[in-house]
Amino acid sequence: MQPRNMSMSGVVDLAAVKAAGEAKVKAEQARAESARTGGGGAVAPSSLVIDVDEAGFERDVLQRSAEVPVVIDFWAEWCEPCKQLSPLLERLTQEYNGRFLLAKIDVDANQMLMQQFGIQGIPAVFAVVAGQALPLFQGAAPEAQIRQTLDQLVQVAEERFGLTGIAVDAAAEGEETAPAPVPAGPYDALLEAAVQALDAGDFGGAVQAYKNVLSDDPGNTEAKLGLAQAELLGRVQDMDPQKVRQEAAEKPADVNAQIAAADLDLVGGHVEDAFGRLVEAVRRTTAEDRDAARLRLLELFEVVGPDDPRVTAARSALARVLF
Repeated sequence: MQPRNMSMSGVVDLAAVKAAGEAKVKAEQARAESARTGGGGAVAPSSLVIDVDEAGFERDVLQRSAEVPVVIDFWAEWCEPCKQLSPLLERLTQEYNGRFLLAKIDVDANQMLMQQFGIQGIPAVFAVVAGQALPLFQGAAPEAQIRQTLDQLVQVAEERFGLTGIAVDAAAEGEETAPAPVPAGPYDALLEAAVQALDAGDFGGAVQAYKNVLSDDPGNTEAKLGLAQAELLGRVQDMDPQKVRQEAAEKPADVNAQIAAADLDLVGGHVEDAFGRLVEAVRRTTAEDRDAARLRLLELFEVVGPDDPRVTAARSALARVLF
């Protein structure tokens, strides 16, 4: 049996999560204020595709990613595959009608951004969701594959971050729009109660406390990560570690066995092992099994935190096996 007083020490930094959540609230408040002065509401279709440079990256990509996923197309004028991919991405952006934005970055004019993203060849396509960068694919991929990737991006943005996109109106330019709602809160008491429940081993109580916050504020970063942590601890509390690990070793193709072992790995502080196990499960499986392994891996990314270098490395590994 798993020890009663399980801990996530060394796996997740809740202080960093709280800081990230506060930063997101400030960004949402800034957008609300912009809306009151005429800067918010529905956007014109032409606004879904934007050219971005280093000076405007924080405003046009990072801040916007708190309300809608931003797909980044790294391109150059001399790049022949870019001339095939970029028009396709622009067309799909219009078709998805506000579920994501497309930011086009000329690598020749923005070398610093190219270096920051570790771009080694173009075209290269990334996504930024709630400030988190995710590599999507490199090269002029087939349209069907790009659609599948975009569908997954939209799904993850909605399910894990509460981002449902932005409203698009062909006649929106110049029209007045309703003010955006001010983020609800604060939730210090509920969040503190959830942390105390975690420390006491009351994972069900912690889950409910975090859900209470998210029912009123679906985008609350600290509550979403705390919920992922509480759910993880709840899943492993009744596991027999020896049995789980034996099944995982004997059944490498059994995705459920690998998922259970990955949960134990993470709770035990073996972050790289947990990530590597699930990346391998994604690589060797297909269809529903592959999606189950991928989604659990994304959940574990949230438990550890987006800024952790182990998450960054695992995201790159996941992108390699997916594309």
